[in-house]
Amino acid sequence: MFSVQPMFARFVLPLFGGTPAVWSTSLVFFQTALLAGYLYAHETTRRLGVRRQAALHLGVVLLALLVLPLAVPEGWAPTGGESPVPLLLGLLAVAVGLPFFVVSTTAPLLQRWLAGTDHPAARDPYFLYRASNLGSVLGLLAYPLAVEPTLGLAEQGAAWAVGYALLAALVAACAAVVWRSGRQVATSPPPAPAPGAAGLPPDPASPAAAERPVTAKRRLRWIGLAFVPSSLMLGVTSYMTVDLAPVPLLWSVPLSLYLVSFIVAFAPGARNERRHRRLVLALPVAALLLSLLILLEAREPLWVVIPVHLTGFLVAALVCHGELARDRPAARSLTEFYIWIAVGGALGGVFNALLAHVLFDSLTEYPLVVALACLCLPRRPGRFPAGPQTRWLDFAAPALLGAVVATILALAGRAGPELELAGRGFALSVAAGVALNFARRPLRFALSVGAILVAGALLAPGDRVLYQERSFFGVNRVEAEPGRFHRLVNGTTTHGGQYLSPGRALRPTTYYHQSGPIGQFMATRPRAGRTDRVAVLGLGGGGMACHARAGERWTFYEIDPTVERVARDPSLFTYMRDCPGHREVFLGDARLSLAGARDRSYGLIVGDVFSSDAIPTHLLTREAVRLYRSKLTADGVLALHISNRYLELGPVAAELARDAGLTCLSQDEPEAAARLVPGKAAAHWVLMAATPGLVGSVGSDPRWRPCRSEPGAEVWTDDFSNLVEALDLRILPAGRGDEAERASSGR
Repeated sequence: MFSVQPMFARFVLPLFGGTPAVWSTSLVFFQTALLAGYLYAHETTRRLGVRRQAALHLGVVLLALLVLPLAVPEGWAPTGGESPVPLLLGLLAVAVGLPFFVVSTTAPLLQRWLAGTDHPAARDPYFLYRASNLGSVLGLLAYPLAVEPTLGLAEQGAAWAVGYALLAALVAACAAVVWRSGRQVATSPPPAPAPGAAGLPPDPASPAAAERPVTAKRRLRWIGLAFVPSSLMLGVTSYMTVDLAPVPLLWSVPLSLYLVSFIVAFAPGARNERRHRRLVLALPVAALLLSLLILLEAREPLWVVIPVHLTGFLVAALVCHGELARDRPAARSLTEFYIWIAVGGALGGVFNALLAHVLFDSLTEYPLVVALACLCLPRRPGRFPAGPQTRWLDFAAPALLGAVVATILALAGRAGPELELAGRGFALSVAAGVALNFARRPLRFALSVGAILVAGALLAPGDRVLYQERSFFGVNRVEAEPGRFHRLVNGTTTHGGQYLSPGRALRPTTYYHQSGPIGQFMATRPRAGRTDRVAVLGLGGGGMACHARAGERWTFYEIDPTVERVARDPSLFTYMRDCPGHREVFLGDARLSLAGARDRSYGLIVGDVFSSDAIPTHLLTREAVRLYRSKLTADGVLALHISNRYLELGPVAAELARDAGLTCLSQDEPEAAARLVPGKAAAHWVLMAATPGLVGSVGSDPRWRPCRSEPGAEVWTDDFSNLVEALDLRILPAGRGDEAERASSGR
């Protein structure tokens, strides 16, 4: 189940493009299919009984073999103009829906089947839930680390079909065991650990607790306990890969920890109960520490900050899933229990993937769910008697704490930049210490954490931020720097900049500086194919536009409508208004949009869509290069910006050029040299052309060298890519600072 999700997302990438909407839509589909599988497992077992349900399910398992191996059927490519979401959902349902649905039912069904046998473990089959999550971790890690680097997509689909056939045989064997057993479904509760200690209430998984009726209140609690870790996992992933370190494959670490938390939380025995007590005591400290890091915008050193965020998330997930495990019902309600867990997980995905970018203009969902995690703490006896007469303190104390913090922060903001940071750290630290005293009362503590976060966010230093907006594609903000310099930033990645002072406004900066690699080429490039048309994949702040010559027609292909609005706003950037030539912008995925252009219509194509937080691999494949060449004149040139902090894409570009029979030149500008020029950022560019003479005088420039590929490297295609091989973590900085941020890759 956890290998087919990224696999099929790769199948549809060339058709639907690399937009986040494709990934979020796929995520919602798989979560919905998982929920449907759990509902099927619950309803069919409840209505048919275990033995007849096993016979029915075996038929459903065999039916899914008819749609294997996995592949994308003909006729599902979007035609352009319409929303791709319904078409993508339909494709997922037709191509992978039934096999995924069947696989998703395996975990709850096998546990329910076991509960209906005479096996000694039938009274508490939840250990199989741990096994299923261990398999999920292995599948998740195996795909990017082993499957994708070694197999093409067609081979992956065939291998998955073989694995599914093996699963079908094993399910048939389990069904046979169920039919041979004459025992009815177990109704006795799971064995219970010893009652709680250290101030915790008794374990709800005791025989009496497990026999409690499954009420609406209990179901809502299960949903909430599943929602918080699901949302928090997506929140910490976005925060780390956007605001901290956009390292490829880093997204898999929080998801792996999320699955590991299920394995640990559902472990049997008294040792697990003792571990849960310690985690309950640790969660308040972890939540407050995460809140302080977020409010203080602590981003370095990365080797400390990232583990703290991951550890805080893991503690919260272990507490929430531990509370789920302690409140698990008897085996007869097992499938319903998993339905509500799936509902909570799906709601977490919908909230982060579909709603958060509409509701917030920043990654607000992450600190918000950190505060919600505090509500999941079990209530412990307080140091002082409590009753209805003190309930008002649960609201008054957090409100007073937030007001005091806001007052101190406001006074610190007036003390000047030198004292503001110290005052801010002092106020937030003292407030965290006060809030920690409320940890025994979850509502009061959660509201206190929320009050600190709200006060800190509302009074955060924001003088540099001129504009900020969030969309599907991330949080874009424009910052003002000394010298009337505006910088467009997404997370930690610069997407262009401009000096707005007279005499400097029309000079390209950052990666497009006139003395940089692309500036050298643009200054001497020949008029290719006697055409005045140029295509630029990626707009950013519009800095490339001022390399245009008078009379030329430049077409920009940009995926994010927010970026176009920013680039056209003269109060932020003026390149699109004032640079020479005529400009137009097409919105949409660059590869899909470019496919609609007339063949042989461009003398130059500039590919500038390679950002360090999300590598659009479908724009660096054999098929993509063929598309570029079909749109170029016979003597046209392809220029690719491949700067990246964590991937070495030079060998990838070299293999693509070799495979296409193109001349390839590369220049990776030293960062130290770029620092000496105000407004400049080091950049790595490659040029590809049919013959060496088409690249102009840079062909004899010693700064430009022939592209060099790695021995044994394979060309990337729509069927195969290998991010693991391209990883280069040797340049991971201990602390980026402004200069390293300026050297980060752009769109």
